[in-house]
Parts: sequence; C-alpha cells; structure tokens
Amino acid sequence: MTKRPHILLVNVFFAPYTYGGATVVAEQVARELVNEDIARVSVISLISRPELQPYSVLRSQVMGIDNYLINVPQNRTYKYFYDNPEIGGVVSDLIADLSPDLMHVHCIQEIGVDILRVAKRAQVPIVISVHDYWWICERQFMVKPDQVYCAQDPVQIDACKGCVADLGAAKARFQTLQDAASLADVVTYPSHFARTLCEASGLAPGLGVVWENGVHMPRSDFAAKQAARRAADPRIVFGFVGGPSAIKGWLKIREAFKDLPRSDFGVRLVDGSLDGSWWAGQNLSRLPGEWRVVPRYHHSDMDDFYAGIDVLLFMSQWKETFGLTIREALARGIKVIQTDSGGTVEHNAVSRERLIAIGAGPGELRRQILEALDTGTSSVADQPVKVTSFLEQAVSFRKIMETVIK
Repeated sequence: MTKRPHILLVNVFFAPYTYGGATVVAEQVARELVNEDIARVSVISLISRPELQPYSVLRSQVMGIDNYLINVPQNRTYKYFYDNPEIGGVVSDLIADLSPDLMHVHCIQEIGVDILRVAKRAQVPIVISVHDYWWICERQFMVKPDQVYCAQDPVQIDACKGCVADLGAAKARFQTLQDAASLADVVTYPSHFARTLCEASGLAPGLGVVWENGVHMPRSDFAAKQAARRAADPRIVFGFVGGPSAIKGWLKIREAFKDLPRSDFGVRLVDGSLDGSWWAGQNLSRLPGEWRVVPRYHHSDMDDFYAGIDVLLFMSQWKETFGLTIREALARGIKVIQTDSGGTVEHNAVSRERLIAIGAGPGELRRQILEALDTGTSSVADQPVKVTSFLEQAVSFRKIMETVIK
C-alpha cells in the first residue's frame, strides 16, 4: 500500500449537507483518517438544485476534505435512482482528475451503481460499506408498507410482490445491484447479522467482512455531569430517541407505561426532526410520570442528553444493522432495555435472556421498567462498556485498505 493513499469516498450526503447516521459514520471516519495522516480523502456526494445545470459539479471543503457535489435533477426515472450513467460519466471524469488509490462507497441511493463500473474500468480498487438494506431491498430497510418488518431471511425477490409497485422492475434492480456489488474488492458490514443476511440473499458472497461502526465517546466531564443530575433529582429517567413510529417501538413503549401503578420517574423523548414536528399531536398528559420532549442533539451536546437519563429504551421492531444509540449509551454507563433487533445486540453488555422479542406485547417491557424503578439509580448506574470509537474504526479501516491497495 502507498504510504498515504488517496481515498475517493462516495456517500449520498456529506458535510456541509449532513443527514442520517451513515453520513455521520462516513464523515467521522474520513476526519480521523485525515487527522491521523492515515489517508488523504476526497468526497463525492449529491445536491439537487433546480437553478443549477443538471449533473454540474460544485466543490466545497469541510474539515480539510474536498467534497465534489453533483447536482441531480429532481425528476429522474426509477432506474436512475439505482443505476445512473449520467453520474457514472461525471465520476469517471473525477477519477481521471483526482487519481484515487481507492473508492470507498457508503450509501449510494440516488447515486447508483454505475460508479462501480467506472471505477473498475479505471482499475481503482473498491470497498463497499453496507449500512442498511438498500442493496437487497427496494424500500431500503426491509420494512413493509404497513410498517411491519419483512423478516425474509434470506431475501427472495419473488416474495417482494406485495411491497413493490412493479415486481419486474424490482427484479431488474435486485439483479443489477448484485452484479455491481460483485465488482468490489471488499464489502464491509457493521454487524455479523447484516453480513449473514446480505450474503445469504446473494450480495457478493465471500467478499464480506465485519467493520463495526464507531461512536462519539463521552467527554472527560461526563461522569461529573451525570452524578450532579442524579444528586439533584434521584428519580429514574428513561430516554427514547426513536420517534413516534410503530417500527421504532413507540406504541409498545406507550402501552407499557400507560398502566404503570407509579409515577415517580421521568421520560425524555428526543425530537429528531429538523422542524420540531415529530411529537406534535401526541397526547402525553395521561401517561404517568413526567414526560418531556427535548430537541435533537448533535455530537457536541450529546453528553447533556445522556447525562439526563438513566435508562435508554430501544424498542425497535425491525432487525437493524447496527444500533448507534445503544453504543452511545453503553459508552456512558447508561442501562439499555432493548429488543432482539438484529445487529443492535452485538455488544459486550447484551443479556440474551433480557432481550425483548420483536412483536411481543408490553408485558416484558413493563416488567423491566418496574424493575429499574424498584432498584433505583444506584442499580442502573452501570460502568461504561467498551465500544468502538471513530478513531478505532478509522485505524481498522487502514487494515482493510492494506488488503486491496497494492
């Protein structure tokens, strides 16, 4: 491997236009690679501005990283959302100009897989990092229109008829993405669960490795903040980040709390929307305890939120690929009550007998809530659990690069 390789990172969003957990991972790992002088990084991402020429390129720079933003028109065909030769042509020109040593592909919904073909033709090694189920599911998260987890394992495209508008088009997409993924040198997954499911479904079998996501670690004063809050108010405080959707388990949480025989606790609901609309219209006044909606947090004020809770409720009703908030909580000694939700359980603090089954009624969640209330803050104040930091994730990526860059 060259001493300081040049990585061309591709993700649908990137700073200054950040959105979604996978974008945070892509940005933070890129920042650590640059800061640690492990690699030079350039980025390709998208914008969609009608006042600009379609497929024109703007260049911005954030964190010392050049970001080449391709302007895509809004009215694109179904196929262009997963296989766009116009973007492929732009990326081909960028590869010729930038001469990268590696293309690292993250979330490319709306970018499409033609970029893999052009990288292959240019003899640029390719690493694909899978963050969700876009490669095997048209709906990206294997959640059906009725907000129920699909539960196919492995995914058989013929069984997707009830979810997709055009099964023939979905089959063409499925095959195109599988063919394109086979061009990669390595495919990374954030969990063993995600790797097993995707490879069993035909996605680049044998090319996969588990590359666990990092998280923002607590600051040095976190423990003091946490202790001060608990000293000021000894009540147990529960936290929920998932929003008021069935697939994230809100209905299960509401039912579990509704008939609790006590109210000596608090609940903090994070509003992750950009406009503060998530919890609008939700009547929380009839639920026991003190309920409060708090604004979305960023990594700079993440500690303030976690210092204000004792138990994180993670009641996802689908099999996720990772579970970022769980790791953030565990790194800060926050107790987690969670479902058996795929890659979210692959951490050192998991207790298999306490995992709540997806689809289960509110009884087991209510039991664990009452248990936490009975034992108080002293019992739920766990020691921080060792989880991967973004720096450690970047360092481990260096080992992946060494296998593909000659």
